[in-house]
Amino acid sequence: MSIILGIAMGLLLAAAGLALTRVALGPTNLDRALCLDVVIVIITGILATQIVRSEDASSLPILVVFSLTGFVGSVSVARFMGRKEDSE
Repeated sequence: MSIILGIAMGLLLAAAGLALTRVALGPTNLDRALCLDVVIVIITGILATQIVRSEDASSLPILVVFSLTGFVGSVSVARFMGRKEDSE
């Protein structure tokens, strides 16, 4: 099980690196916002993997806060971009 969790952690870290590269290179602000949302989901996955690895659920509230932050951020960016497109 430890090997599988290590592989999962490595893949999540690689995905985070690729997403952060996309944030730096993204041509539009919407691309950057979407990639930051992906990074939040990846951080949530990393925290979940760490909870499973350590068998300690004390970090579970942090996981919930990251999930809610990602959701609220996505909704606010979608509303902001929707208003921006309506005004153009």
